[in-house]
Amino acid sequence: MKSLLFLIALLCIASVVESHVDTFRGGRGKDAWKQRTIYQVLTDRYAKHDGSKGSCNNLSKYCGGTYKGLIKELDYIQGMGFDAIWVSPILKNLDGGYHGYWATDLYSLNENFGTEQDFKDLIEELHKRDMWIMVDVVANHVGPVGMDFSGINPFNQPEHYHERCIISDDDFANNQERVENCRLADLPDLAQENDFVRTTLLSWIKDLVQKYNIDGLRIDTIPEVPKWFWTQFQEAAGVYAVGEVFDMRLGYVADYQNYVDAVLNYPLRNAINDVWRYNSKNFRDLANSMNANRNAFKDVDALGVFVDNHDNERFLHGNSNHAGLEAATIFGIFAEGIPMVYYGTEQYYGGGPDPANREQLWTNFDTSSNLYQMLKAAIQTRKDHKTWDNKYVERYVDDNFLAFSRGEVLIAVTNQGGSVGNYVTYLPFSKGDTICNIFNSSDCLTVEDGVNITLDNYQTKVYVKSSNNAQESIKE
Repeated sequence: MKSLLFLIALLCIASVVESHVDTFRGGRGKDAWKQRTIYQVLTDRYAKHDGSKGSCNNLSKYCGGTYKGLIKELDYIQGMGFDAIWVSPILKNLDGGYHGYWATDLYSLNENFGTEQDFKDLIEELHKRDMWIMVDVVANHVGPVGMDFSGINPFNQPEHYHERCIISDDDFANNQERVENCRLADLPDLAQENDFVRTTLLSWIKDLVQKYNIDGLRIDTIPEVPKWFWTQFQEAAGVYAVGEVFDMRLGYVADYQNYVDAVLNYPLRNAINDVWRYNSKNFRDLANSMNANRNAFKDVDALGVFVDNHDNERFLHGNSNHAGLEAATIFGIFAEGIPMVYYGTEQYYGGGPDPANREQLWTNFDTSSNLYQMLKAAIQTRKDHKTWDNKYVERYVDDNFLAFSRGEVLIAVTNQGGSVGNYVTYLPFSKGDTICNIFNSSDCLTVEDGVNITLDNYQTKVYVKSSNNAQESIKE
């Protein structure tokens, strides 16, 4: 009995600690972020402040997107239901650093994106809409300046960096020491063990978050920095942070969640591609991957779930399977984790390796796009049913069909081009309930011992109880 009471006490303490952490972070901790859906933009590629619509002729250079442009086109993002945006790194960059990863000054902003006031205005407008901002940050390297550090503020001395060596593909697989101490793509590698570098980075991130009222961080190049540093960085930031561990090894990726709130779920993204993009694996394989995720990660619900992003060729590169992209994307909205959708996915962009996957969006603000409308319905359903508070429950799985639920939301997907049907008996509904597909209000089923669900050509269906059920209950 004493053991039981002790266990209960420990659980209560853990709950209080977690609540305190979230309060300490101004309500912007990982549990609060689990309720959000994130739309990722490259600031330079989203919208121009003057509203001009000309195409970008060189995706390797600045194309003209700005904070003012983002403000003008927030309705487009909010119209899909997204309540957070992830923007490019904001610091002043070396010429050509349209992406934001070539910083030259910790204390100045990238003037190509707008003024400091423009950035503050963006955040103010987001917060007025109850939307949050996630800022991409880099603590691993600076811009490609070779060995001349004189133009980097404040890291302008050789002792601020590791000796020059270049990380090789073999190093990523076999030599973590070189990964942490050599250069990625010959970008000068900061020496976090240097006291000045460490304390400066920690005070910088704390001040940055507080100065601009930033809600969350995406941290670039996590494995290229010693793990002990990220514990300190996370604490200094004081808000939810999700790190980039660009690797498919589950155990390797999962370990970093012991040092930051979360990481991008590359292993799951790989499994999603195998099922829907390449059709090389089936849903039993996906189910096994998800079980492995739960066992490996400290908190699977805090991870970033994505299909496309700026570092990888897009899902549609080399294929035209729009329905497959729709299925994969909607799966990501309801899977365990925090959904992250890369700009242009809803417009079926299919760019290859960067910079081809960093197309301008201002030529394609089409709110009638089928995936735009599907995201709108799916995100609203996620919010209405607070699916993040409900466990992922597998209801039916075979090679070509998967049905799962989050609370009273039933999701059915396939990776087949023909017609696939199954009678699903293990349901989160009661006999006699009427359930309807959120993507087609006329597609309704009455629950008997189960329901027969038919999917055609990579189709995705999401069922919720019909509002008629509630009306009938009131009458009774």
